[in-house]
Amino acid sequence: MRNDARHTIHTVSQLARLSGTSVRTLHHYDAIGLLKPAAVGENGYRYYGRAELMRLQQILIHREFGVALSDIPALLDAEDPDRLTALREQRSRLEQEADRYRRLARTIDRTIAELEGRKTIMDKHLYEGFSPQKQADYEAWIIDKYGEPARERIDAGKAAMAAMSPADRDGWLAEVAGMEADFARAMGEGARADDPALDPLLQRHHAWVARTWKMAPTAEAYAGLGRMYVENPDFHARYEAIRPGLAEWMAEAMDAYGRRALSV
Repeated sequence: MRNDARHTIHTVSQLARLSGTSVRTLHHYDAIGLLKPAAVGENGYRYYGRAELMRLQQILIHREFGVALSDIPALLDAEDPDRLTALREQRSRLEQEADRYRRLARTIDRTIAELEGRKTIMDKHLYEGFSPQKQADYEAWIIDKYGEPARERIDAGKAAMAAMSPADRDGWLAEVAGMEADFARAMGEGARADDPALDPLLQRHHAWVARTWKMAPTAEAYAGLGRMYVENPDFHARYEAIRPGLAEWMAEAMDAYGRRALSV
């Protein structure tokens, strides 16, 4: 189905596949007025044209930068010159991040070479690509949001990381990345966040957090961590990049697991 010779009209399922979002997310965007379809058929099907595809692209760009859904409409509805300025600024930020990730990739390559006995890393190259300011901002955000008791968890986590060998650290990061992929897969397969069938995966995740914090999170603390995945822009953007809506889904799953398995 076409609206002209150049652009195709897409159903909600087609747009979800094209954009990498989920049908559930597109329905939510429609419900809150963020992305309305171009038309709704008599059968109830939503149809999206070129303007809607462009608007969704802008929504996803803003989400990549951790912009809250409630703040996006004002940005999208700004005058064209302002939108162009915002896009150029975002592109500049992406270039800076891309450069940092390239340097991080080189650091990882050097670490692999040393672990394989092929080359020794010079001390000055050990930390290329890391962002001390971003880490400091992140820690300050947590303490401001959750109070001074959060500092103990931050310090415990940093101490645990410092005690790891490079190989241990890589394994630690790979473990959580694998669990995040499992969470995204379960969500994509339609699992409810409060489904007890998720308990083995959540138990693994809870144990990973316990090792990181050097203490087992209570039900309240574990649910609080889930809320942080939603409320912190960096965390939210991270999980949105894995699967749209994943941060909210994980927060709900962690809260349900805490009440089901951790509450006394």
